[in-house]
Amino acid sequence: MHIPDGFLNIPVSAGAAALSVGGLTFSLRRLKRRLAERLVPTMGVLAAFIFAAQMFNFPVAGGTSGHLLGGVLAAIMVGPAAASVVLTVVLIIQCLLFQDGGLVALGANILNIALLGTWIGWGIYAALSRLGGRFWRCAGIFAGSWFSVVAAATACAAELAISDTISIRIALPAMVGVHAIIGIGEGIITLLIVSFVQRVKPELVSYT
Repeated sequence: MHIPDGFLNIPVSAGAAALSVGGLTFSLRRLKRRLAERLVPTMGVLAAFIFAAQMFNFPVAGGTSGHLLGGVLAAIMVGPAAASVVLTVVLIIQCLLFQDGGLVALGANILNIALLGTWIGWGIYAALSRLGGRFWRCAGIFAGSWFSVVAAATACAAELAISDTISIRIALPAMVGVHAIIGIGEGIITLLIVSFVQRVKPELVSYT
């Protein structure tokens, strides 16, 4: 999911970076309006947790593996605007310190994971959870988490195809197929974590 340098051409990388700057500007402005004293330490803890959690991979199929993205998890805790900032910080640290994703491709990785994945996943979670009841809340957590992974994978495939790195007919089925399975793991992990936190500190998971 983290795109290395050399896979996207310069126009696509620049366009993705511009969209990322716009999306983060929107998120920061939205966040500023509701910035509460408790939110900053919670965001810090979430960033540290997601960073650590992404170090652990689970096997998928054909020798591939996946790991938690955490966009919907963070959005449920602190809202999608703050979650986008949290994921962006994680992606920047991973890029600069561990070369997990390229520096030129950083804008695309932020766009795919921190923005598109987080906001699309949170939107699905919010829509389903507002139907009321524990079932729909759990369904929203799982579905939102799954779609966050698939949305990010779809965007990644589109960027690779536009860059003429690989045909969309090959990239899209390959990326979405594998990440549809990874999304199941994302949904289960997010659901388990949210359920646990709701039992011990329910005020942290009341955001819709």
